[in-house]
Amino acid sequence: MKGIIFAILGGVFITLQGVANSKISQDIGTWQTATLTQLTGFLTAFLLLLFFRDGKWQAYRRVKQLYLTGGAFAAFIIFSNVTAIHHIGVTMTISALLIAQLSLTFLIDSNGWFGVDKQKMRLPHFIGIGMMILGVLILRA
Repeated sequence: MKGIIFAILGGVFITLQGVANSKISQDIGTWQTATLTQLTGFLTAFLLLLFFRDGKWQAYRRVKQLYLTGGAFAAFIIFSNVTAIHHIGVTMTISALLIAQLSLTFLIDSNGWFGVDKQKMRLPHFIGIGMMILGVLILRA
């Protein structure tokens, strides 16, 4: 249950961040917005890290270099979301984002990429993604 709650919170905050970033970018520009968002995100995460003090910094050396670049993706995520919201609105942006996210995770799971355990994809998985795509097409109409 805890995982579901945090997933829902993540979805809520992604949506709120996208809307806020879209509004900010109208005044200062998209890359400026991405920079501001990254900075405030870093400061917030750093303050929470100081407060909670969880994890082990010593294990940092064991993390593969490739995975340490993950935070850099956020700049492109922010830019893409802001630009999409300006062109197709919040609902279509989040819908397309979720379909893209699920499709990629589907490929990662089914192929065992990035060291995750391979998952057997069955017909209901394909139907679910197909229904989401159909739902977006209906929303778009």
